[in-house]
Amino acid sequence: MLTHIFENANVPPLWLAVAALGVAVVAYILGCFNGSVVVSKYILRDDVRAHGSGNAGLTNFYRTFGGPLTLAVILSDVLKAVLAVLFGAFIAGKLSPELVVLSKYWAGTFCLLGHMYPCTFQFRGGKGILSGGTIVWMIDWRVGLTAWVLFLVLVILTRYVSLGSIAAAASFPVTSAVIYRDGLITLFGVFLGGLVIWKHRANIVRLVKGTESKFTLHKKKPAEASAETPVDEPPEEPAEAAPEEPAETASEEPEEAPADAPAPEEPEDAPAGEEKEDGQ
Repeated sequence: MLTHIFENANVPPLWLAVAALGVAVVAYILGCFNGSVVVSKYILRDDVRAHGSGNAGLTNFYRTFGGPLTLAVILSDVLKAVLAVLFGAFIAGKLSPELVVLSKYWAGTFCLLGHMYPCTFQFRGGKGILSGGTIVWMIDWRVGLTAWVLFLVLVILTRYVSLGSIAAAASFPVTSAVIYRDGLITLFGVFLGGLVIWKHRANIVRLVKGTESKFTLHKKKPAEASAETPVDEPPEEPAEAAPEEPAETASEEPEEAPADAPAPEEPEDAPAGEEKEDGQ
């Protein structure tokens, strides 16, 4: 068997199913409250998913908007994860203490699913780094410490947030297996870590190709982006102006020629009339 938790808990299957369903629904709904989308769409009136990487996460929000509202995004993503795991632990504790750890994994899984695939925002959410990082702390401080140390070390050394996130996610099932030595809990660890890695599949491709963006504390402003554009334009203007100058010169020369031409033309048209007048 994968686990002896249910046998030791000795909870009627019906109550167990009801509790599991209730925790899953509440955790998912909490996860659907995506801080970056809510703040950008309803406060800044500019959906973060229309900018940068298109991801509804903290990194893309900071790169796009920056400012103090980034703290609101952090608080919302952290708070919903805390509430989801606490709710799962509370319900499990009412049934049996044996179910508390498993219920934390269960609640964390559905909170992360809500963050990544929110039904409230067309199932387009974030990659679960901040919420997932909070969930691992709430489950067990040893699991959280391992994941966060890996994350911070790799981000500081490489400035690749995605690389740190992937490493932290990969450590989650390993630490879960080592600490709890339970098959079902390990499976939940694999699923949670796999979700984060799956959401970073495009980043993995860019890391391999060497095109992944590095994290910087300075947000690129629109003015800076527009200021970079004229730098590339000046070489194009002389290239276009060069052919225009000869064209203008050529067009002016033919216009001047007809203006001077009437002088010689009048003698050609006038001889008949002038000779008659002279003859009269």
